[in-house]
Amino acid sequence: MTVYFIGAGPGDPELITVKGQRLIRECPVIVYAGSLVPPAVLEGHRADQVVNSAELDLDRIIEVLADAHANGQHVARVHSGDPSLYGAIGEQIRALRERGIPFEIIPGVTATAACAALLERELTLPGISQTVILTRYGTTSPMPEGEALADLARHRATLAIHLGVKHIAAIVDDLLPHYGADCPVAVVFRASWPDQEVVKGTLSGIAAKVADKGIRRTALILVGRVLEDDTFDPSRLYGTESPHDFR
Repeated sequence: MTVYFIGAGPGDPELITVKGQRLIRECPVIVYAGSLVPPAVLEGHRADQVVNSAELDLDRIIEVLADAHANGQHVARVHSGDPSLYGAIGEQIRALRERGIPFEIIPGVTATAACAALLERELTLPGISQTVILTRYGTTSPMPEGEALADLARHRATLAIHLGVKHIAAIVDDLLPHYGADCPVAVVFRASWPDQEVVKGTLSGIAAKVADKGIRRTALILVGRVLEDDTFDPSRLYGTESPHDFR
């Protein structure tokens, strides 16, 4: 018996790995994050038990997983996006290890990747940005030392900020000294869902645009010059003098 932590992707039911989809259809027990994973992701399942974890606390989730283990049943534990990013699987893994219950992690398409695809942008461009920082805005729990948004902003890398759109004005205040008022920003609401929405602007005006749209949750904030700069040098990867090893 194995608990499979499956990344369901950002929302589009087709943006899930073949392995993840197969396990959802094969496992007799499914525990899914119902507030973030659309029901369409579960289509085709033959599970005897389907549990929405949005209604459960951690102890109850572990109880469901432990019961399945006692019954010799595999579990598809379905999270949104990629479970290794803000998926709260660390505490579940710790509990499973304490009980000797085996598990496996199946990666998924991240919200950041879905947003970049929607915006038709590469997040790493030669001479513009070669680094992407994925972070969140620290309100519910403190950020570790050195990881406050103002500290990360000093790198001027491409930023993908989770769980912060409600605090967009405060985020802008942290970023302005490092990125400048004209730095492009995109706020993407529910990327890859049927009701997805994109708000584009600059740091100087993005807070007002987001407020006008009434976006308060389930959105990713992307910040960086890669979002509009088309003056970058071409990559050497496909240069005439470049070896073919990584093409």
